Amino acid sequence: MNLITPVLIGIALAMDCLAVSLAIGTSTKTKLLKAALIIALCFGIFQAGMTLAGWAAGTGFTRLITGSDHWLAFLLLAIIGIKMIHEGLGNEDEEEMLSVLQFVPVMVLSISTSIDALAVGVSFAFLQMSILTPALIIGIVAFIISFIGVITGMRLKSILGKRIEIVGGFILILIGLNILFTHLTAG
Repeated sequence: MNLITPVLIGIALAMDCLAVSLAIGTSTKTKLLKAALIIALCFGIFQAGMTLAGWAAGTGFTRLITGSDHWLAFLLLAIIGIKMIHEGLGNEDEEEMLSVLQFVPVMVLSISTSIDALAVGVSFAFLQMSILTPALIIGIVAFIISFIGVITGMRLKSILGKRIEIVGGFILILIGLNILFTHLTAG
């Protein structure tokens, strides 16, 4: 496999990471570089890890979660999106809206944005491809795109104020709905 293919796959897989990172950037008030690094590392590691897991598990594991993965991703993204919208409509200016440095929210978002990478890993297994280089490239691409997303989200917030937090919440809900409807109508 040439290097261009996993880079393009990584870019496609990282679009959810970008949207979520933008939303996170809008709600981050302090330690921007630290938040960007944490989110980018987690998203990159999960993208690579889920690709590896999909490849290792083959079709058996994917069949087990395929029936509900879209519902899980939708619910997780919708809950966080609703929380962001609620807090964006509130008056709290001093408190960080979504603590991106807390373990549970970071893990929930990392899992939600990397479920598709599991299917990509399975497809690599079907094609009997080696997996380490493509998984590493996919993880690096997700890291870069997520880092840029958090930084860009913070810049958008300084321009648009609290309205961008509400937009970020809607973006998360729309991503969840897109995942849900794509899986429900793919049959």
